[in-house]
Amino acid sequence: MSTPADTPASTPTSTPSVPTAREGGRTDAGADGGTRRSLVVVSAGLRQPSSTRLLADRLTEASVAALTEHGVSVDVTVVEVREHAHDLTNMLSTGFATPQLQAALDAVVGADGIIAVSPIFSGSYSGLFKTFFDVIEDGTLAGTPVLLGATAGTARHSLAIDHALRPLFAYLRTLVVPTGVFGATEDFGAADPQGTSGLASRVRRAGAELAPLVLARTPKRPVSALAAPTPFEQLLAGSA
Repeated sequence: MSTPADTPASTPTSTPSVPTAREGGRTDAGADGGTRRSLVVVSAGLRQPSSTRLLADRLTEASVAALTEHGVSVDVTVVEVREHAHDLTNMLSTGFATPQLQAALDAVVGADGIIAVSPIFSGSYSGLFKTFFDVIEDGTLAGTPVLLGATAGTARHSLAIDHALRPLFAYLRTLVVPTGVFGATEDFGAADPQGTSGLASRVRRAGAELAPLVLARTPKRPVSALAAPTPFEQLLAGSA
């Protein structure tokens, strides 16, 4: 029996302040004039607000804080996968992405680091989360540092990160940080004014692990799709 995974999240008074990363937009954080890095946050929550997005925001804050400690400026882009649900379905059948979906995919491929958070249904990631990463071109995420997070109604699903999400991102050849962060509904409702709970400490540790992996890589530079268009013959071969 599955457990509802993406329950609407109340807004506790202790919710950390995250850089205002609007869906599809970018936010600057960190020291001016420092080396810049880009983080893309992929949140597959089904509601707004949701515990999935709440965990994604906390992981973002911890990662940005860890990077800015090194004098690095961070550009944050948030992708709310549910906003692209219909476009993802159409892309599976047609092979073409809408401009909005393509912009989200390009942001993920061009990121220096990725924070990916999914609700857990029936012991695994959501189909929407999987579909988003299915349509990303094979090999384009190889070597990209990734921080994984997951949410569910109960702690019974806490191993889903290790038996479901990690194998997926290993197949994509990404560099997944050692600490995956799982949050059950009860974790978000618990009073924790000092930020010393198990969830808070795991969030900080995961952010601290992502930062050096991002810093160790040469910053990616966005490349226009028009700079190296796919030959028409190759497109025809792929559709055969």
